[in-house]
Amino acid sequence: MNADSSEEGASALARFTRTAETATTGVIRTYSTSFGLATRLLGRRHRQHIRNVYAMVRIADEIVDGVAGEAGLDDSAQRAALDAYADETHRAMRTGYSSNIVLHAFARTAAGCGIGQDLTEPFFASMRTDASAAPDQGTGVRAYSAEAHAEYVYGSAEVVGLMCLRVFLQDSDPTAEDLHRMETGARQLGAAFQNVNFLRDLADDTERLQRGYLSGTERLTDDGRDEWVRTVRAQLDDARAAIPLLPRDARAAVRSALSLFEALTARVARTPASALYERRVRVPDPIKVLLAARSVLVTWAEPRR
Repeated sequence: MNADSSEEGASALARFTRTAETATTGVIRTYSTSFGLATRLLGRRHRQHIRNVYAMVRIADEIVDGVAGEAGLDDSAQRAALDAYADETHRAMRTGYSSNIVLHAFARTAAGCGIGQDLTEPFFASMRTDASAAPDQGTGVRAYSAEAHAEYVYGSAEVVGLMCLRVFLQDSDPTAEDLHRMETGARQLGAAFQNVNFLRDLADDTERLQRGYLSGTERLTDDGRDEWVRTVRAQLDDARAAIPLLPRDARAAVRSALSLFEALTARVARTPASALYERRVRVPDPIKVLLAARSVLVTWAEPRR
């Protein structure tokens, strides 16, 4: 096949990598207006890497959250599809190449930013939990105990925050103390994102996916919602404290994402728990844009470090 004239002079690998990165950009734009907006606030050296991370984890999430099932795969076949995806992810990380263009793009990011299997293996362990957790015989809901919830959130969200942090710090050499504070902030931000998503996705998680992330097999009450809202707000506060330590060209994007989920948490807090089982709470797009603009202004006004 002849190369297009616009690609003349580029190597085959370079063309393939650009194509892969176009695909991962399409994934984040299709699946998340919130994170898509936030990534546009990142410095150029971070932006594509974060899109590559998002795409890798999003595809895995979709395997266990219904896409494979809608395609006709039974539970066993869905687990096999997830295992194959995890194996190919790690093969791509070892070799720097995959015929799966999303994983090819992620492998480039992993190699360049120091993302290893210490982060990807816990992620896939959590995804396997979704694919294999046995439902309660009485309710049909897959219940997550407090311990199982913490382990699941670490793998499904906190390690993703740590992957993003490794992207942000690819050219940095922070002190051990600052690194610890940033890692804590990254984990807390990931946990907050996951927990507030559990709250607003109660209807889909319990009815369609039959998972009880927050209250096991019991129906979440207003008191239970309030307790989780307090947890999320504390996690967001911990994450906010670490933002000034981040490279300047990452702060506005992280602030924007944090502000959005803070606004989402406030809306969840005002919604009766019974209503959360009926509709998905969201933040209107104009408010998302306003929060992003404010985040840029706050970052611009900060003293340089």
